[in-house]
Amino acid sequence: MTTSLPSTIAGRVEHELVVKKSRFIATLEPVHTVAAADAAIAAVRRQHWAARHHCVALVVGRHAEQQRSSDDGEPSGTAGVPMLEVLRQRGLTDLVAVVTRYFGGVLLGAGGLVRAYSSAVSGALDGARIVRREVLVEVGIRVPHGDAGRFESWLRDWAAGHDAVLGEPVWTDVARFTILVPPAALTLLTADTAAFSAGTLAPVAGAERIVDLA
Repeated sequence: MTTSLPSTIAGRVEHELVVKKSRFIATLEPVHTVAAADAAIAAVRRQHWAARHHCVALVVGRHAEQQRSSDDGEPSGTAGVPMLEVLRQRGLTDLVAVVTRYFGGVLLGAGGLVRAYSSAVSGALDGARIVRREVLVEVGIRVPHGDAGRFESWLRDWAAGHDAVLGEPVWTDVARFTILVPPAALTLLTADTAAFSAGTLAPVAGAERIVDLA
């Protein structure tokens, strides 16, 4: 079994919602640091310079450990926190959400604002491609050239059946295969490789890596 992490989004996405003549434009951007999130927020502010509010929610970190929100002039708790709660409920990290509001002249009240800001972010996420993340272990296997073709075919089938990711071989004095394997499958890979090769090949486990999976 793979070790799951919070997911993220594949790329920038926008979604617009109109509520009682106010326009709520949600912009979601994948980021890896708070500094990158701040740059994305500044870019949205420049793009929509005439808007009254640019409310923010961001989640960053391997385990979504860095979180921040801003109501940007809206009544406290009516914008940034509801937006952040949507990101939490969806199990996401490494993205920033900015909802730009062009005021339409009609007051929405606290409940109306909460619904509008959270719905704008939810609508944007509904249109985003979600990228699943897993912790996998990088494993190297050295194979003599004469056995490489047969072994690659077998290893590709093994990877497909065990949530693993097989890279392209590197050809040196031998064929060097790299496969990213769920930690729980390491023992099985070792046993299956030994069985397939009659004990002549042995995988060597390396470091853990965070891998984005479609």
